[in-house]
Amino acid sequence: MRVDADRRPRILLVVTLGEVGGAQAYVTELLPALADDFDVTVATHGGEFVREAARRAGARFVPLRHVRRAVNPWRDLAGFVELVRLSRRVRPEIVHASSSKAGVLGRLAAVVAGVPIRIFTVHGWAFSAYSGLASTAYLWADRAAARVTTMTICVSEHERATGLRARTCRPERTVVIPNAVDVAAAPRAGGDRPLPRLITVGRLKAPKDFSTLLRALAGLEPRSFEEALIVGSGPDRSRVEQELSSLGLEGRVRVLGERQDVRTLLADSDVFVLSSRSEGLPVSVLEAMAAGLPVVASDVGGLRELVVEGETGLLVPPADPEALAAALQGLLADRALRRRLGAAGRARAQARFDLAPFRRAHLEVYRRELAEIGRSAPNR
Repeated sequence: MRVDADRRPRILLVVTLGEVGGAQAYVTELLPALADDFDVTVATHGGEFVREAARRAGARFVPLRHVRRAVNPWRDLAGFVELVRLSRRVRPEIVHASSSKAGVLGRLAAVVAGVPIRIFTVHGWAFSAYSGLASTAYLWADRAAARVTTMTICVSEHERATGLRARTCRPERTVVIPNAVDVAAAPRAGGDRPLPRLITVGRLKAPKDFSTLLRALAGLEPRSFEEALIVGSGPDRSRVEQELSSLGLEGRVRVLGERQDVRTLLADSDVFVLSSRSEGLPVSVLEAMAAGLPVVASDVGGLRELVVEGETGLLVPPADPEALAAALQGLLADRALRRRLGAAGRARAQARFDLAPFRRAHLEVYRRELAEIGRSAPNR
């Protein structure tokens, strides 16, 4: 690739879907750090969340037609061709892909297009989140893509260890940069409601496990909480609402859909709960910690790196509604404990998961990789 040394390095950021989610939040929090020093293009399928963040940061936005989450050989081939053409048109020095489908297709397309630096951020290995044929397909696809990956960024030590065991990343070419949130900008929860309010945030789709959450809520004492809010959208919404109704939780549990005021909703709640069967390092938990909420979550993925058992929240086995209900019942009955765990969670988020070090770490990765190809980047 011929490079004009006077122009800013070009970065193409690719994420599978543009709707609200962890990988998307990761991209939107990274964008403001890149705008001044890099020529940035963002590509994703659907959704206004990422498109609007690109606009605010002054980055170009390209909508993708064929890159989708579900495995479909013909559509995936079309998505691969689409990304090859986009890479040839943008001519970036760096393609940085997030989420599983964009991660595989984006890295392989970058090689074909002659992009010298191929970076992949693992928000949770798909072969761990899926089962059966889809799991096997992602395992072999990630192993193939690892051969042409310049740098793998894992959001947790757990994901790095999982990838190394599965041979989907290489130890000398893998770093851990935890997800982050702007703790100072997060409104703090008040906790003055007579009965506590629970809240969960996530896409209504596996590996999120809303069935376990609803069964746990149905097992709680009827007057132990005011209401529970489910914030998020996704293909399983009707199934969640049907189960909610069948368990007799109408009037106690509300499904709010996708919202733009998540921080306000968190600040107006008392306990955050996340029931999942697989996770990377969920941004939703970080946002809850920044709001000063105690967290009750499934003990999966990198959640042990976020939630300190008994200090900032509680961890329970996945797919165990009885254990989840017991953990929630103890917190709901003890306001002082909720406040103590919530305050410790906010302090931990500030100390270990704030935005400034997150952004610096990514800029350092970009600069090192650019230096290896003889390309300088601003160093401020």
